[in-house]
Amino acid sequence: MPDHKIPESVLVVIFSADLQVLLLERADKPGFWQSVTGSKDAIDEPLRETAIREVFEETGLQIGSPAIPESALIDWNLSNIYEIYPVWRHRYAPGVTHNTEHVFGLQVPSNMAITLAEREHLNHQWLPWRAAADRCFSPSNAEAILQLPQYLNTGPATQT
Repeated sequence: MPDHKIPESVLVVIFSADLQVLLLERADKPGFWQSVTGSKDAIDEPLRETAIREVFEETGLQIGSPAIPESALIDWNLSNIYEIYPVWRHRYAPGVTHNTEHVFGLQVPSNMAITLAEREHLNHQWLPWRAAADRCFSPSNAEAILQLPQYLNTGPATQT
């Protein structure tokens, strides 16, 4: 693992067929709700592997299990570049101010048991997609959730 976080991450919008979206409350910032997110562990770590790892680490959901086939994880081919919040900038190399976030969607069966990473998250909740978007502190996370019906109705450009 590098000394500093790599400024390239994934955002995984986890949802059920009835468009309930899973949100997690950050342990380091109570009241800040978000989807699964996390940085690559190595420069050469494929983004899909980052997404699979982060989903498991943060929720206990195992992509590739009988309940969640690997095909359920869809790369939306959407990237956001945003300024890293000053409160978290110390985690990155000096001078790094922006992160590139790659968005994935993951459809899971309703009522999946969630096991939180206690050091990262305090609580979780399932909310209707619009309410989930309203609750997110991150504008890029909210925008991704708002695009969820579009990805379900038209499908992603490619499935990787």
